[in-house]
Amino acid sequence: MPHRRTHAADRGTVTAFTVVWLAAALALSGLVLDAGLAVSTKVNARAVANAAARAGARELDLAALRISGIIRIDPTKARTAAAGWIARAGLPGTVTVTADTVTVSVTTSQPTQLLDLIGIRIIPVHATATATAITP
Repeated sequence: MPHRRTHAADRGTVTAFTVVWLAAALALSGLVLDAGLAVSTKVNARAVANAAARAGARELDLAALRISGIIRIDPTKARTAAAGWIARAGLPGTVTVTADTVTVSVTTSQPTQLLDLIGIRIIPVHATATATAITP
């Protein structure tokens, strides 16, 4: 009879252990998968921000350049060019223009696949790029 008591006392132990390890494995898999997708989204957002900033920085004030040789960005054209890149990519973002630089910030998010099981629905992603006007 002692043999049966040992088995009765152990009933359910393996099941609880398996459930805990399975949950940990799913959470770790979710972290790997969803973090990888978030990094990919960040790379894309950074590429869009870089391209938009460069497009804006190309929009020079040609009159100022020809008359005085001063490199200055045309703020209206630069903002329009950079915003166009962001809009074509379908991402929300902001454009800041100074006398010789264009800064673009893009903010988006990556919906999660497995981390949604533990309540993490999205991973926010933000990228910023700055381009400086140079002599053509």
